[in-house]
Amino acid sequence: MSQPSQGDTSAHTEGSPPAKLRLLVHGSTGRLGKVIVEVAQGQPDLAIKGATRQDPVDKLIGSADVVVDVTAAAGTMEVARLCSENLTPLVVGSTGHNQEQIEALRLVSQRCPVLLAPNFSLGVNLLFWMAETAAAKLSKDFDVEIVELHHRLKKDAPSGTAKRLAELIAAARQLTYEKNTRHGREGLVGERPAEEIGVHAVRGGDIIGEHTVLFAGLGERLELTHKASSRETFARGAIQAARWIVGRSPGLYEMRDVLGLEKS
Repeated sequence: MSQPSQGDTSAHTEGSPPAKLRLLVHGSTGRLGKVIVEVAQGQPDLAIKGATRQDPVDKLIGSADVVVDVTAAAGTMEVARLCSENLTPLVVGSTGHNQEQIEALRLVSQRCPVLLAPNFSLGVNLLFWMAETAAAKLSKDFDVEIVELHHRLKKDAPSGTAKRLAELIAAARQLTYEKNTRHGREGLVGERPAEEIGVHAVRGGDIIGEHTVLFAGLGERLELTHKASSRETFARGAIQAARWIVGRSPGLYEMRDVLGLEKS
């Protein structure tokens, strides 16, 4: 994602957040939403308001300094429209958006700052950076495979995190996600093309989330793995993103910006 020219990672120069940040969590009864609310309630600088998809968000958003959306793609688009109208910063943690919805979020980001995060974990966002760097530095003789594991209740596959990993690796190698990604294999598939990026989704039990990027070369391989053991990891990252985005200029941001990571 392109970074707006004023979207640096230093202390705010465009405005300071209020003494008590008013945080609206859209999707507060979901698995992640509940944890964000619980963690945020222990922060003395935050005033929390939860909202479900059935609540009148249009009535609540006017009193919020920042919105964190953890619903689903359709819910994101509705709250994004309201944020655009109210010029309210938006942090999006839902996944599964199609290209048309991503472009709609880009338009919203021209009016208010939007942070799009397929994963709020600080460790995962370092994984994004490391995988992109490795893909750019290693020769194309290294084949790339991505394996992601999640609980049985997860609705989308691959995970938004796995998809983002594949997108970053594809871009680093001058490839495209749409043309070069292969989701699983079955039957007599023939030799593996050199420019293929394999993505495999595993579902079972109560696995919070695990992602491995495998770079397999001749005589050696590099494996980068992140394992999450608690949803509080994602909640803390979401709250950090919400604090960071208040006072930013309109634009489309990533957790990379929050962490101050340069594009490789």
